[in-house]
Amino acid sequence: MSSHPVAETVSSLLPRAKEELAELVAFKSVADFAQFPREESEAAANWIATALRAEGFEDVALLDTPDGTQSVYGYLPGPQGARTVLLYAHYDVQPPLDEAGWDTPPFELTERDGRWYGRGAADCKGGVLMHLLALRALKANGGVPVHVKVIAEGSEEQGTGGLERYAEQHPELLAADTIVIGDTGNFRTGLPTVTTTLRGMTMLRVSVDTLAGNLHSGQFGGAAPDALAALIRVLDSLRAEDGSTTVDGLDADGTWDGLAYEEGQFRRDARVLDGVELIGSGAVADRLWARPAVTVLGIDCPPVVGATPSVQASARATVSLRVPPGTDAADATKLLRAHLEARTPWGARVAVEQVGQGQAFRADHTSPAYRAMADAMAVAYPGQEMSYAGQGGSIPLCNTLAALYPDAEILLIGLSDPEAQIHALNESVSPEELERLSVAEALFLRNYAAS
Repeated sequence: MSSHPVAETVSSLLPRAKEELAELVAFKSVADFAQFPREESEAAANWIATALRAEGFEDVALLDTPDGTQSVYGYLPGPQGARTVLLYAHYDVQPPLDEAGWDTPPFELTERDGRWYGRGAADCKGGVLMHLLALRALKANGGVPVHVKVIAEGSEEQGTGGLERYAEQHPELLAADTIVIGDTGNFRTGLPTVTTTLRGMTMLRVSVDTLAGNLHSGQFGGAAPDALAALIRVLDSLRAEDGSTTVDGLDADGTWDGLAYEEGQFRRDARVLDGVELIGSGAVADRLWARPAVTVLGIDCPPVVGATPSVQASARATVSLRVPPGTDAADATKLLRAHLEARTPWGARVAVEQVGQGQAFRADHTSPAYRAMADAMAVAYPGQEMSYAGQGGSIPLCNTLAALYPDAEILLIGLSDPEAQIHALNESVSPEELERLSVAEALFLRNYAAS
């Protein structure tokens, strides 16, 4: 780490940040209120609002967004005539999945092997702390040289678009000269990275019905149409023999022109088991950042334990489709819906319901803000040059902000390095990355103010 005064300040503040992150991680702020209490998300939102007020933010508010969740907003005035920077993170998290599969409790921040473990530690409660650390370091070293707006979203992981709709209804609220989205990550630990593209996404729920009710498989199996078997046929049709995504009419031949992703490194990052092949064709970066990717997120069907010898009358699944920049998410949704309907066999009744959608994003990395960030990264990561990468995930808000504020520069950084295992068991954050990126963000704000 650099001996820069800002870096020294951030280092001194890191123990406090760990305590605060532990408090924030403890809230079970999954924005699916059928699974987790709404009060947990509200408590996390109130924690952030209290933290912003303690840092001198004005107009701090809990915004009731159209999807029934809350986003936290605050404004920190800077010098007269200064530029305005919007800092984004989200405090909602993915469900912990199988809590018994975690090595330590998912909602209890635990230090192990040089990393801090807990759901949301990297994605994206750590991003909230990154913003706070950067601002505190600047306040301790001459002050914050820009106007700062902070927005912490409450439903990003659900893809229900609450903050997007709210921003469209109140376009003046988040207006800024530059927007820093703190929800991506470095290509690998220790390599400073700005994400320049995001895949969009669409999520559909497909239901298949064939019978008025389940039937005995011995008496009726072989002639009675099995809804689960029909659903399996539909889902299998979404992939070619090599595992490539094949949605009828959807282009799947894009290529990535940028940072390469070596296959061996990807196998290690993804923890692919020995002897198991990767799916798809072309370069790994093509498959991750420039092409669509379908994933079956869940299937409703009888569990193995307690299963009865029955022909199933109904089955359903949730299907996610990631779409690359250049593909309209609404068009991809129509194609996926048509594919599911057309590929359902045996005249089975099929119903398709849309449950989420977001557009892909591509940033202009030739802008002055990117130069300011590159200079900041060079101090925070001595000897390393800032890299540009894509990301296969989606942040639908990016396109909403780009449309609302076409002159704003948008940068994406964050704490979700490959070791973080976001959305999986044993999610973690590197405290060294939290420290470095907080320094980088602080120096970026200073550089940008002076540019």
